[in-house]
Amino acid sequence: MDDIEIFEYRRLDLRDSFILDGFPSVGLVSTIAASYIVAALDMELIGVMDSVYFPTVSVIRDGEPHHPVRFYAGDLEGPDGDWTRLVVFLSEFQPPSNLIKMICNTVLDWAEDQKCTCLLSPEGLVTEGEASQEKGNDEKEEGATSMVPKTPQLSSDKQVYGISSTPSGRERLDTSKTPIFPEGLISGIPGVLLNEGKKRNFEVTCLLAEARDNIPDARAAATIIEKLKDIIPYFEIDLAPLYAEADLLEAKMRGYQKVSKPGGKRSAPMPFMYG
Repeated sequence: MDDIEIFEYRRLDLRDSFILDGFPSVGLVSTIAASYIVAALDMELIGVMDSVYFPTVSVIRDGEPHHPVRFYAGDLEGPDGDWTRLVVFLSEFQPPSNLIKMICNTVLDWAEDQKCTCLLSPEGLVTEGEASQEKGNDEKEEGATSMVPKTPQLSSDKQVYGISSTPSGRERLDTSKTPIFPEGLISGIPGVLLNEGKKRNFEVTCLLAEARDNIPDARAAATIIEKLKDIIPYFEIDLAPLYAEADLLEAKMRGYQKVSKPGGKRSAPMPFMYG
């Protein structure tokens, strides 16, 4: 795309690689998951996505400037010398709606050129009842909304659902014992990626875990990372620190709710450890 470009700091052979989308989503599920994976696996920064329309900011980490949209790569080693390469796109900003299709097409063009295997997109899932209760008559925010009534299992166990753009992706979900997202709406970047993936016959798989859309939901992100272990070969990661972070975030939110005014507009703070 002319308006959005990818600059590679390091050129790697990414054939058969898995790609993870880390643009902000409901509950910041994708950003938290992507940030934690990059840090836990000590992945290498290999490039950035840039555009004149992107925020004019620099993200400072460990005394070093970083672009607001970056991508990382790392190798996942198997027991017999086999390995899988994982690429993670990571961003701290929510792109405006007029950029979403351009961003998605740029990512998919690049993934096809690199001959990657598939693109995985984590997303928070808001059930219909909870969404209407929290938002009232306000306009719905981007994300995934289930048209299926909320069930006790979905609420307590944070079941992960999946939806894929291709038969191979649906077979991958079946092999990993991931139930198919039955009915609903997926908007924003995951929704466009799914539609474009189907149009191109490129495997895009969206993984959805129930999440609160008005707070960072590290627990939902950890649930999706657990499911990634069943999908990405040789993907192993210690989630104990992230579950500890989930407890801290939930405690902070409970304290915030006590002092917030009824009917007041709540804003979602960025995750303070991994975001």
